[in-house]
Amino acid sequence: MARSSSSAAPGAPWRRLPAGVWALGFGSLFMDMSSELIHSVLPVFLSTVLGASMVTIGFIEGVAEATAAITKVFSGALSDYLGKRKFLVVLGYGLAAVTKPIFPLATSIGWVFGARFVDRVGKGIRGAPRDALIADITGDENRGAAFGLRQSMDTAGAFIGPMLASVLMFATSDSFRTVFWIAVIPGIIAVTLLVLGVEEPSHKQGEEKGRPIQFADMKMLGRAYWFVVAFGSIFTLARFSEAFILLRAQGVGVNVSLIPFVLVLMNMVYTLSAYPVGILSDRLGRMGLLAAGCLVLVASDAVFALASSYALVAVGAALWGLHMGLTQGVFSALVADTSPPNIRGSAFGIFSLASGIAMLAASMLAGWLWDVAGPPATFWAGAAFALAGLTGFLLRRKHIRSLPI
Repeated sequence: MARSSSSAAPGAPWRRLPAGVWALGFGSLFMDMSSELIHSVLPVFLSTVLGASMVTIGFIEGVAEATAAITKVFSGALSDYLGKRKFLVVLGYGLAAVTKPIFPLATSIGWVFGARFVDRVGKGIRGAPRDALIADITGDENRGAAFGLRQSMDTAGAFIGPMLASVLMFATSDSFRTVFWIAVIPGIIAVTLLVLGVEEPSHKQGEEKGRPIQFADMKMLGRAYWFVVAFGSIFTLARFSEAFILLRAQGVGVNVSLIPFVLVLMNMVYTLSAYPVGILSDRLGRMGLLAAGCLVLVASDAVFALASSYALVAVGAALWGLHMGLTQGVFSALVADTSPPNIRGSAFGIFSLASGIAMLAASMLAGWLWDVAGPPATFWAGAAFALAGLTGFLLRRKHIRSLPI
């Protein structure tokens, strides 16, 4: 894919980013606003209105995220084959938008499960092509900044959505369905922005066209790439669904209308940290930031395990947001760094599949531990997986230093 000439422009890092990165960022912002308006109160809606158990909530969330991850493999490979990514990005966001009205109409757990499933299919369709598109239109020197910016804008929507949900829950006397209906609006805005604001980069003359990944291509994805996949999978085992954070807040007595503010705080810290971390990763390297993210996640899990007050829930949420800011954009940049351009969509898909399987296992385990041993056991298990990932990271430090990342 052709690089954007704007990547070489002088000035601050954000000034050097192509317009397409900003359009993708704003699209992510509005879609995440739409999604989090729903998801910030959905676990409580499931448990209090529809009577779902913790195991059921863990199963719904785990299957939803695994579905998104599996779909990314196929959408990433398809975007490589077509050499076109925008269509799949718009399709994925569009599918997510049209599922939003299902939530206010839901009268059973099955309805919610179906809506979450289709919504995550949309996320899976757009995820790998979108990340590959960002890598296509940015240069090596500002790739971390581009992924950090998109992640920050995505997460800005993720704290605006819960903030708005909290205000609406208070104003409507805890009317879940009213909040769900309002969530439809930013979803439509997101799709419109992407249709009008993103341009597909053209192929250079003589540049190799993309194609679906084949078994022989695994050799092209070298040791550095597979290390990133393995480390990301272990790390994800420690990151079960954020639904359990909201339920933990409810368990210590946070009012239903205030529970979304837990996500507001978490995502505000995430937003403020992701872009600066992306810039730092371009300048200082990426692996040290991931190690720091592991340590912060251990601290967050420990605080949630011990939480007995609103203040401790707030501290745990802030630390969770910081660990996300330290890791998520950096992981995306690492996948781009370590994969050939012509199969980059597939590489993002494989990474997402491995992470999604780990997320499914983590969320189901979290729900089971919650029911049989209590909330603290869920978070102590998360801390243990994070420590295991960090230990493996440190044991392989000589191998890590040899990687071109």
